[in-house]
Amino acid sequence: MKKKIENIDRGVLLMLLASFFFAIMGGFVKLLVATLPSLEVTFFRNIFGVVVILFTLWKMPLNQIGGKPWLLIFRGAIGFISLLCYFYVMAYIPLGVAATYNKTSPIFVALFAYLFLNEKLPKSAIIAVGLGFGGILLVAQPEGFSFSKYDILGILSGIGAALAYTSIRELKRYYDTRAIVLSFMGIGSLGPIILMVIAPFYAPKELDFLLAPFVMPQGLQWLYIVGVGIFATISQLLMTKAYSLTKAGIVGAISYSAIFFATIVGILLGDLMPDIWTFLGIILIVIAGVLVSKKEKPEKGNI
Repeated sequence: MKKKIENIDRGVLLMLLASFFFAIMGGFVKLLVATLPSLEVTFFRNIFGVVVILFTLWKMPLNQIGGKPWLLIFRGAIGFISLLCYFYVMAYIPLGVAATYNKTSPIFVALFAYLFLNEKLPKSAIIAVGLGFGGILLVAQPEGFSFSKYDILGILSGIGAALAYTSIRELKRYYDTRAIVLSFMGIGSLGPIILMVIAPFYAPKELDFLLAPFVMPQGLQWLYIVGVGIFATISQLLMTKAYSLTKAGIVGAISYSAIFFATIVGILLGDLMPDIWTFLGIILIVIAGVLVSKKEKPEKGNI
């Protein structure tokens, strides 16, 4: 019993640290996207992870049966789009709000698991989905139900992450976790290169989040890029370890501390304090996420 409690305490501590480091990564991203295209920052974030994963593959080869290449590609592509949207909106909305939108993913996972995997949607999950959508409305505060471009892309980051997590449920039966992560980071590295090559020839303003020319980083920007890679990797490792030590529901609930840390980091970088409606919306989204996370199994592999 004592050992179980110690594991829970350690799992909670590790998830708190993971959330803190994730917020620090967000702070570096926010500093970068003020002067560099989010597409480019996404590339640097992912190429760092590719190097780490390839190193582990060199040490220990994959152990898997395979057989779902298109689903693997889908997981990588949708994860890349989700991360790109997340990084892009950081330049235009508070860091805490961007993190909140991204953290709506468990709400959409419950819906997608019901729609695509024929999983049951218990009464608590239905209530959670309703609360979650109510929270999104309070955070976005649309005028006449017209959402801003940045709110839409923020919400898409959560939907994209949810689709990625839902696909992992099927993929983990066929692939090594590292192969699933590599599909995301590999496409997240190759995709930006292709899009940055296209951008000088075709880059409409409405697609500035998707198409942007490469800008050579200078001075401190390189330090921020390294910071993004290091803190993202540490956060992922701590999160994975936290899930291995205690129940997914407990760790999933603690993971929402990332919103609090992101809000603090954002304020330190110049964001305004959230107003009462935004604050209430965040609370509703957190409650909804905790409700649907209670019976969820951890889906390791980042966005």
